[in-house]
Amino acid sequence: MDLQLAGRRAVVTGGSRGIGLAVAESLLDEGTDVALVARDVAVLDAAVASLRGRAGRAVAIPADTTDDGSVRAMAQRATELLGGVDILVNTAARPATPGPRPPLTEITDDALRAELETKVLGYLRCARALAPGMVERGWGRIVNISGLNARSASSLVGSVRNVAVAAMTKNLADELGPAGVNVTVVHPGFTVTERTPDTLAAVAADRGVTAEQVAADIAKGLSIGRLVTAAEVASVVTFLASPRSVAITGDAVAAGGGQVGPIYY
Repeated sequence: MDLQLAGRRAVVTGGSRGIGLAVAESLLDEGTDVALVARDVAVLDAAVASLRGRAGRAVAIPADTTDDGSVRAMAQRATELLGGVDILVNTAARPATPGPRPPLTEITDDALRAELETKVLGYLRCARALAPGMVERGWGRIVNISGLNARSASSLVGSVRNVAVAAMTKNLADELGPAGVNVTVVHPGFTVTERTPDTLAAVAADRGVTAEQVAADIAKGLSIGRLVTAAEVASVVTFLASPRSVAITGDAVAAGGGQVGPIYY
């Protein structure tokens, strides 16, 4: 299937590693020009260098999504470098990790504020800066990467931030849909990225088991019986970023390998 993405222009925040980098790779392979956005200039430049030779063109734009001025400057620079922006994929956030969560008495105001500042307000800032151009051109896609903590009570902070992203997504979808801009939210579960070995090792040390046992325990709760990779999540995002996804907007798409037991309808 031709996803009709050749010649499109995308911004991927959090694009220097993990799911963001995998999304950038997937879009580039479809012929989309991609601006990767992240705070760490050295890591960002290395990521862009690793993407040379693909069908689309990759450029680096350092920015901090917790700062509105930085986001607006990023949007202007992306528009200048790419000639416009048709697609925004928001991934810039701290990844969730498996393991015990702090009790209520240990959850600080600042812990929640930090997550809302980065993941919720950061996504909103980027949409606010880039959506007007999409509306003006009559077509666009915004894909917000949230997480399956939106469907679980295992983490108060994780649930609140992810539910907030889903709520924001639906509101933006209803507002922007008539102008040709679809907005969706993708809920990954625990996803295999370059951080995974260290994450599993830390959880394993806390539990007194092996990293392999931690991974196996997580996999038991998934319908496919194994962990999902960043590239597999990126394939879902790439479809949602394409013209082919016109029938999907405002909804949450789970991309975590299926949760054993619960039914969502």
